[in-house]
Amino acid sequence: MPRPLSELPDSTLRALRGVFCDIDDTLTHDGRIVPEAFQALAELQAAGLRVVPITGRPGGWVDHIARMWPVDGVVGENGGLWFFHRDGRLHRRFLQDADTRSRNQERLHELAGTILAAVPGTALASDQPYRELDLAIDFCEDVPALGDDSIDAIVAEFERAGAVCKVSSIHVNGWFGQFDKLDGCRRIVAELWGEELDPAAYAFFGDSANDEPMFGFFDTSVGVANVEAFLPRMQAHPKWITPGEGGHGFAEAAARILAAR
Repeated sequence: MPRPLSELPDSTLRALRGVFCDIDDTLTHDGRIVPEAFQALAELQAAGLRVVPITGRPGGWVDHIARMWPVDGVVGENGGLWFFHRDGRLHRRFLQDADTRSRNQERLHELAGTILAAVPGTALASDQPYRELDLAIDFCEDVPALGDDSIDAIVAEFERAGAVCKVSSIHVNGWFGQFDKLDGCRRIVAELWGEELDPAAYAFFGDSANDEPMFGFFDTSVGVANVEAFLPRMQAHPKWITPGEGGHGFAEAAARILAAR
């Protein structure tokens, strides 16, 4: 089980080169960005740390975030794409070429109809039109919250179709092809800084089951308090946990990192 954030040694925090974080229910709370969490991103970057959100949100959102937020780049769609702003323009990278993305989107469109018919109460995520590689099924963001049985049924439909899928705090995301948040993280670090990803050099903050690859890899993997609801769905748990939920917990942890430096 995760240990309290208060037990994380300052020496570990001083050694960090960067911070990676999920967005939904990690920087947000009740569906809105926590101002202290957003400010923390700017303060971490100003302190010389690399800052990269690693999210399940779509390419259209990633375009905006990479341009406008105080971050070095963004990994989106659970690792399928990564964008960064450099030398006055946005650079967009995709794991799959345009033809592959187009073919897979046709398959996902058919699968969407199957899932919506099979699992009452579900809907396409409202951000689906901005997605490049995956299908997001909403189970609680803009629909009345569904229970674990419905979430499991969505997962089963994705897996029956041969898709990879991950459960976030608001959506079940599925795609064709082999990638996850950790793959995207490796790729953006290699491109931006010409390095292999070092599990001791970065802290990762997340809140749900689609963050599991990151929780398992990083030495300083931190769940905000609301991650507790998703621990039964994960084999790899965060090593540390904040007292506060969502962006409030992230802001607490960022303050610890900055104080340690």
